Amino acid sequence: MSAGSRHIPVLLEEVIEALAIRRDGIYVDGTFGRGGHARAVLERLGPEGRLVVFDRDPEAVAAARGIGDSRIRVEHGSYDEIGERLRAHGMAGVDGILLDLGVSSPQLDTPERGFSFRHDGPLDMRMDPTRGESAAQWIARADERELREVIRDYGEERHASSIARAIAAARAQQPILRTRQLAAIVASAVRTREPHQDPATRTFQAVRLHVNQELARLEVALPRCIASLNPDGRLVVISFHSLEDRIVKQALRKAAQPDAPPARVPLRASELPAPLLARPARPIRPGAAEVAANPRSRSAVLRWARRLAPGESGRGS
Repeated sequence: MSAGSRHIPVLLEEVIEALAIRRDGIYVDGTFGRGGHARAVLERLGPEGRLVVFDRDPEAVAAARGIGDSRIRVEHGSYDEIGERLRAHGMAGVDGILLDLGVSSPQLDTPERGFSFRHDGPLDMRMDPTRGESAAQWIARADERELREVIRDYGEERHASSIARAIAAARAQQPILRTRQLAAIVASAVRTREPHQDPATRTFQAVRLHVNQELARLEVALPRCIASLNPDGRLVVISFHSLEDRIVKQALRKAAQPDAPPARVPLRASELPAPLLARPARPIRPGAAEVAANPRSRSAVLRWARRLAPGESGRGS
């Protein structure tokens, strides 16, 4: 993440501590962004260490390739492809995986990407603008019910019905193609205002999550990431809103519990299949100093857990 043009990785010290980096280890940054976390990992790796970075955004991929370090491998793709991509390169397991979820500051701060209503730009919102359907294209074809459900479920927006009706009425008059055009339509439909929040905030979040299928990708990715860890490997995830954090919390808790025994088959506790992860660490949030330096970090939540070795109990992190 960055504030303005400066790149400020969120919870950097906490990420590095949670990853417990070994100099000869293999690590994955599933969301390179502009590489603040990745560079910190590289600084702690020895000559034999390796870092694999993923990003859907071609600009982020170009930035990663520009590092020019022989220890880094760059993959243009999504973190839900981590398992298959690692296997394709002969990596049976890795020692740590970081996922820094959500939209990056360079994406927010570039009007042409269409993620933010603070600057007028084309209504795109795709993490990878070379693939898939843009926000404008989805808004043009979605019926009012789909608009309402996406805005309600992904934006947690209580005015979803009014906003969906306003969008449907507006697009009947002219195509909705610009960010500020959509923001104005939303503002016209929302009579009440939340303190310190633009009325379009939740709708933009919802449309972005839907266009990029972020929550579905996260649900698929987490079990694959856990399965890709070596014993004692760490999975570290930073989320920025409650929907993401809930998915992460539930996935880590589930992997830290033994499988349920087969129905009607009596088993002792010692005979149950062992959990994959140790008990997840307590969530970590930015301190006041970090939030003051980088206001976009204020909603960040870091969760992490450690892969158990065969025969190891799941108590503790």
